[in-house]
Amino acid sequence: MGLLADVLLTIAKMIAGIMGRSGAMIADAVHSAGDCLTSGVVAAMVAMGSRGADDTYSYGHGKFNTLAALIMGIILLIVGGHLLIDGATDVWQALAGGTTLERPAPLALAVAVAAILTKEGLYHYTKAVARRADSKALGAYAWHHRGDALSTFTTLAGVTGAMFLGEKWRVLDPLAAMVVSVLIIVLAVRIAKPAIEELLEISLPRDEVERIKQIIGSTPGVCSYHNLRTRRNGSLRVVDLHIKVDGNLTVAAGHDISNAVEHALAEAFGHVITYIHIEPYRGQNGCEKSN
Repeated sequence: MGLLADVLLTIAKMIAGIMGRSGAMIADAVHSAGDCLTSGVVAAMVAMGSRGADDTYSYGHGKFNTLAALIMGIILLIVGGHLLIDGATDVWQALAGGTTLERPAPLALAVAVAAILTKEGLYHYTKAVARRADSKALGAYAWHHRGDALSTFTTLAGVTGAMFLGEKWRVLDPLAAMVVSVLIIVLAVRIAKPAIEELLEISLPRDEVERIKQIIGSTPGVCSYHNLRTRRNGSLRVVDLHIKVDGNLTVAAGHDISNAVEHALAEAFGHVITYIHIEPYRGQNGCEKSN
């Protein structure tokens, strides 16, 4: 429902922005388009992730989604920057050049009101569903709708002021466009930054790494571990490490300990790509947990 609403609102806002002569509404339409792209990337991640690994992509297809997110973030950054420059140009021409800006049409005002009511309604509906389903993800998505409503409220304020406060106040419309364009740039950075970090194979967040260490260190049979490395591959976590086990154990017993580590990580984080190298522990005091 949220994705369908974003698609319809994007189309309606773009038409209203062009026909209603409102730069703020056009910027808001681009912002809604960014929301559609975000939802699309999430859906693509689920679809691509289900394909898993094959002969060509032995590590799976997760990086395709990462690359798509990066490209989307770059596009939004360029578009947001362009809208910001256009809005600043209009403001400069109106304030310093004495140019009289066009008065926005009532269509822009009507669509802005409809968009706010729609997004606020989706906020309350999604929040109720999240409460019934006990879903934190849906709860976060509900606040995403509330944020969109507040963004469009900025557009509404700019369009209203430009329409009813006289020629001198028509500068409020490009000013509102500048505010929304900044929100688009922020959205672009939020999308592109994690994608860049993943492509550069940055480690998992510190709290997740600490939890991984705790799980490994508490697994029965693991005397110690080292060379722990982590990264993401699309929606999957990748964990690479060396564990030390009692050197007197059989190969099968050492393998069972390795499997126990893998299962414990999977229970904590879902499906995890794990690479474990097993080494004999040669401590003088037997197998002790000394990492």
